[in-house]
Amino acid sequence: MPMEGEAQIDRLPMDLLAHIFVFITCFKDLAQGSSVCRKWREGVKQSMGRREKLSFAGWKMNDEATSRLVRHAYALKELDISKSRWGCQITDNGLYQLSTAKCIVNLSSISLWGMTGITDKGAVQLISRANSLQHLNIGGTFITDESLFAIATSCPHLKTAILWGCRHVTENGLLVLVNNCKKLESINVWGMRVARDSFITLLTIRPALQIVPQSLLNIENVPLLHVF
Repeated sequence: MPMEGEAQIDRLPMDLLAHIFVFITCFKDLAQGSSVCRKWREGVKQSMGRREKLSFAGWKMNDEATSRLVRHAYALKELDISKSRWGCQITDNGLYQLSTAKCIVNLSSISLWGMTGITDKGAVQLISRANSLQHLNIGGTFITDESLFAIATSCPHLKTAILWGCRHVTENGLLVLVNNCKKLESINVWGMRVARDSFITLLTIRPALQIVPQSLLNIENVPLLHVF
């Protein structure tokens, strides 16, 4: 029997309450909701466990807040912690904390776009556990070949890699990546300090590889050598 004066929403079973919270994308609203009462706090927690996508892009998040939410997201498949002017400010310490979350091994997509506060130390720690990764956006960061070596070793299912503006990556890192990631279909290399001939070499290894942007080289005029 419902108690007299009890709000209609408080009569909802926990499973349905958690389902409603799944549709709330504003983390500020979720934080406020979780402070209403013990039942709502549990509902918010369970809703995080049902989410397959999380994007912190544009939200003012730090290492601790981000990792705390991700640790509750057991079913997570896609994680976006891209930086924006007022948004997510993650450091290597934050990536280390994220790497301990149970969902990391099941992620199919990660975006670290523009995270200038991270280095190879944090990126390698996270990527080394993301063994199911298919799509990675690590553009606009200061990573080096060390991170690409980790990707090549730990991400055999990788299909797309965005390295836009990764000016500390060299031809060596790209060669290791393309050689080891057999399922790689597309790579964005805009703004990198890599010679045009290096991209042609990548095509001799993987003729079907899409190199973006294509304006970097006249692909239709490049003689491709099939490697068996």
